[in-house]
Amino acid sequence: MANINDFKARLKGGGARANQFKVTMPFPGFSAVGGETADMAFLCQAASIPGSTVADVAVPFRGRSLYVAGDRTFSTWSTTVTNDTDFKIYRACERWLNGINNMTDNEGLTNPSDYQVDAFVDHLDRNGSNLKTYTFRGLFPTALADITLSYSTNDLVETFDVTWRYQYFETDTTT
Repeated sequence: MANINDFKARLKGGGARANQFKVTMPFPGFSAVGGETADMAFLCQAASIPGSTVADVAVPFRGRSLYVAGDRTFSTWSTTVTNDTDFKIYRACERWLNGINNMTDNEGLTNPSDYQVDAFVDHLDRNGSNLKTYTFRGLFPTALADITLSYSTNDLVETFDVTWRYQYFETDTTT
């Protein structure tokens, strides 16, 4: 019968911690003013390890279905960012989205390499060393959430969410 010591022996490093991570987001030149990548590494307070799904395809055969693997799809990715008083990350995201589709004339960049970047999430151990790195290929923002303003939130620092779309991700498991 397993006991607590058996469990402890298998929990390497005391377990991976959800609050130990770093996001590296290189903003495209047209949306950056400088320092956004370094600031994002500190101000991104929530992210996730990406998910994906391999759909199943039902192939009918004499009243039964044979299921075979279909295509892989990737979920959107979201981040929560702490806002500072210069709004650097928020402004960079606004410029990025405006470059993709301008608010006033519905025009924008048409070449994906002009507005897509490769971004990284490093899952860290408690000493700051990388446990695992995820690389998002062809990433760009699709939604920049509003920032709620309220007289009743006097003890909070603003945050905002950004939803991102990417083509696929890579990690040491898949490359």
